[in-house]
Amino acid sequence: MALLAGVLGLGVCSDSYAVSTFARQTGLACASCHFQTFPALSAFGRSFKADGYTLMGVQETVKGDNLSLPVVLNAGLVTKLRYQKTNGDDPTRDTNKGELQFPDELALLIGGRAGEHIGFLLEFSALSGEAGVGALRVPFTHKVENTTLSIVPFLGDSAGPGLGFELLNTGILRPQRVGEDRSAYSAAQYLGLGAGSAEGVAFAASNEWGFANLSFWAPKFGTFGVRGLAPYLRVAVTPHLSPDWDTAIGVMYQSGTASSNEDGSPVDYVTKGMAVDAQLQGQVGTMPLGLYAVYALAPYDAKSIYNKSGPNDKNAWSLQGQLGVIPDRLSLMLGYRSADTGAKTRNRDNATTLGFQYKLVQNTKIEVSHRMMSGNRFSPKPGNGDQLTTLMLMFAY
Repeated sequence: MALLAGVLGLGVCSDSYAVSTFARQTGLACASCHFQTFPALSAFGRSFKADGYTLMGVQETVKGDNLSLPVVLNAGLVTKLRYQKTNGDDPTRDTNKGELQFPDELALLIGGRAGEHIGFLLEFSALSGEAGVGALRVPFTHKVENTTLSIVPFLGDSAGPGLGFELLNTGILRPQRVGEDRSAYSAAQYLGLGAGSAEGVAFAASNEWGFANLSFWAPKFGTFGVRGLAPYLRVAVTPHLSPDWDTAIGVMYQSGTASSNEDGSPVDYVTKGMAVDAQLQGQVGTMPLGLYAVYALAPYDAKSIYNKSGPNDKNAWSLQGQLGVIPDRLSLMLGYRSADTGAKTRNRDNATTLGFQYKLVQNTKIEVSHRMMSGNRFSPKPGNGDQLTTLMLMFAY
């Protein structure tokens, strides 16, 4: 705690401008695109992403016939140092003794404008001693009046099918959420609907009133024999209910089967699942407030990538709030998630999570959270315990 207090003290007397990939291209501070904290997006951040990362700012461009490139290749480094402690009594589980995880994530991001209507984001990641491409998005965009039409080839090792096109902060897409403890804060993340390997192409349309995304994908990563792709449908509206509040309501639906050729034989992956979500972002007095809600369902199927253990359907709902008690510095978080695992017995898995985030500078934050699990899944208490404390340092340079 003394070390933490010292680090926070250093943050108080610091000031910073954004130096990550897109900040370099646009010349805008991190807070221009993010609400309270990264990686959660503000309305402006949604617009920048929907337009395919093509917005230019102070950087010069190389121009010619059918050519419009930044004069430099913009890059950024994102990494986490994380410590986790559970309260179980199983001596074989490192987190029961306290586990230091570094790097929990280490990613080199290269991206931005590839042309007037083409952008890209490439992630090189290093996890568990392995290095390689972690994700790639290449949005091709076209404007029709005030609506942006997009075709986005994508692949990722952990972000799920929402990687093709997603703009909300509810956890439908793993990297785009509020809070580190994703399975406690987001019902979609708990069920795995917004995570895992994914490769495919998204067809999307977006404007200030919302967005729609129809993707065709497979839960694979890299080179594979395609026998069939599964559909993924995502629709969200962003009604202008108040000039002071940014609101959104959405639905996500997955169906069908993706098939790939493995060792000369077809393998089928059932991708059924759905979610309904909503978010509200604005201010209470001088304090920014974000509220996020998700309900998610994964039907049982022996070939399901989300629920093959059954025998019943999995479902969960979650509520999360984040209040900036010191705007642009300190925010408090509270989350509750209730889940039915689909098992015959010990099927209730609930979590209450308390935490805070402190931004030393706009691109560096400390997060502390404590999750308390309840429900018959935790009676008697399992070997890994029923409480989890996480301390994380995350920075994007």
